Amino acid sequence: MKHIHTKDYLVREGEDVNLKKRPTSVDPVYGSKSDYNDILATHIEKLSALQQLHYASSRHAVLLIFQAMDAAGKDGAIRHVMSGVNPQGCQVYSFKHPSATELEHDFLWRTTRDLPERGRIGIFTRSYYEEVLIVRVHHEILLSEDIPDHSGHDDDLWHGRYRSIVDMERHLHANGTLVVKFFLHLSKEEQRRRFLARIDQPDKNWKVTSADIEERKFWKQYRKAYEDCLSATSTDGSPWYAVPADDKENARLIISQIVVDTLEGIGMSYPEVTAKRALELKSIREGLVT
Repeated sequence: MKHIHTKDYLVREGEDVNLKKRPTSVDPVYGSKSDYNDILATHIEKLSALQQLHYASSRHAVLLIFQAMDAAGKDGAIRHVMSGVNPQGCQVYSFKHPSATELEHDFLWRTTRDLPERGRIGIFTRSYYEEVLIVRVHHEILLSEDIPDHSGHDDDLWHGRYRSIVDMERHLHANGTLVVKFFLHLSKEEQRRRFLARIDQPDKNWKVTSADIEERKFWKQYRKAYEDCLSATSTDGSPWYAVPADDKENARLIISQIVVDTLEGIGMSYPEVTAKRALELKSIREGLVT
């Protein structure tokens, strides 16, 4: 097993991101399919134990955010990486087009309601970042949000949203929520291959629509939006990782290693047994053995 250098994929605070210079494919950290399964199983076993400790200590919350172009493998990564985590301690939310009620509030409102509690892991597949990504590419969406005094073409609006996001994530970090963000960096050619595979496999036909193909026309605009977003919102406390996603298995191993490292870095411990608690446990034990 090769060592996974997760910092190779870290977007450093203040970095001017150029996605053309970041690879969508790297040498795999696994040697074979069997090797991949063994490494992933090891990561899952570690995650299971760490999640149990995280739930028991209940001092921090962890929020994992996944953003990517269509067919980059967000759902598959979540399904495989988090397969060993107790559902009681993990919450997954997918954010699509906002409802009429959600549009009546600020752009952070609907996701804030679903932030994880202490001791739990929250997963957002798409998130409040859509508000500086798809909304930036498709200005007509912004018009439905009825933002006062903005036409939707003002860069100040996007910079203001970046500031709001960074401020919120710093607030969360200061209050015990660790935010880790994954951008699954997929090439346009690999996306094309995956769309064709979905068309050719009947059980995956439902995964591709004509709207997906239309969005490919905006590839350059999305790339620019992602570059600006990652540059403006990756911080030491709430970092972005640009994970090469052309190889799904490799991406899953990189992501799982980052999640393991994040949980190990919290410095968790099981709750201390106080003298009062020890007496309570003694009384419970006596009641069970009599």
